[in-house]
Amino acid sequence: MTFQFTYLQFHLAFLLPAVMLLSATGFVSRSRISGVASWDSSSWRNYWAGVAIITVVALVYTTPWDNYLIARGVWWYGAETTVLTIGYAPLEEYLFIVVQPWLTALWLSHLSFSTVWPSASHPIRGRLLAFGLAVAIGLGGWQLLGTDATFYLGATLAWAAPVLALQWVVGAPQLWARRRTVALGTVLPTLYLCVADRIAIEYGIWILSKQYTTGLSIAGLPVEEAMFFLVTNLFVVQGLVLYRLVMQRWADGTAATARHWYDRLRAGAETAR
Repeated sequence: MTFQFTYLQFHLAFLLPAVMLLSATGFVSRSRISGVASWDSSSWRNYWAGVAIITVVALVYTTPWDNYLIARGVWWYGAETTVLTIGYAPLEEYLFIVVQPWLTALWLSHLSFSTVWPSASHPIRGRLLAFGLAVAIGLGGWQLLGTDATFYLGATLAWAAPVLALQWVVGAPQLWARRRTVALGTVLPTLYLCVADRIAIEYGIWILSKQYTTGLSIAGLPVEEAMFFLVTNLFVVQGLVLYRLVMQRWADGTAATARHWYDRLRAGAETAR
């Protein structure tokens, strides 16, 4: 008798344990995330508010793309591996879209990075170069859409390009200044999810179309799947790094304004005496 591994069991075997482990260890290392001696409760709440925002954006942005590719036949699911289908995607697929940002955010919360807004010598040029790279990725993706064998890869690149363009235009210099954190925050969750995905394909939870994939693989994992996890984790990491920087800058600006008006009021009171 062949054991049928279901999509829900995939969540229980790979996503839930990883989230629980990172949550438990995150309480120990949470003081390191801001690069300062302590991590106050306000900053901690702001960080997870950012995660919630990114999760909603990910669900809204990914759902139409995901449903279209399933409807096109780029991939499908094994018999009796899913519980319920909404649109063209199973319920577990939506759950995966929601859980992945939290998994990556939990890992990122273990890494320390400065929230000081760096000054760049050529900020405009850096943003333009990054935007040009995003445009090239998008155009390359659209070109690949024209051939069946590269359709999935092209769809991923074309779908990823607008998000990358927005993030890089907003904060390319700031992200480059923290490139080690961005790289480490992206690579580890990507590798983990690639391994989990490889096992899921092996057990027939989902099946990729040979027509719409290149046939190229890394240790048995189609390159298209590896690319998907790479760009989606990059979205999350870059989004959270920029969110923390913006929130910290806003907090610093608010504090500076408050100090300014406090000093003026105090000076006025002393003059009145």
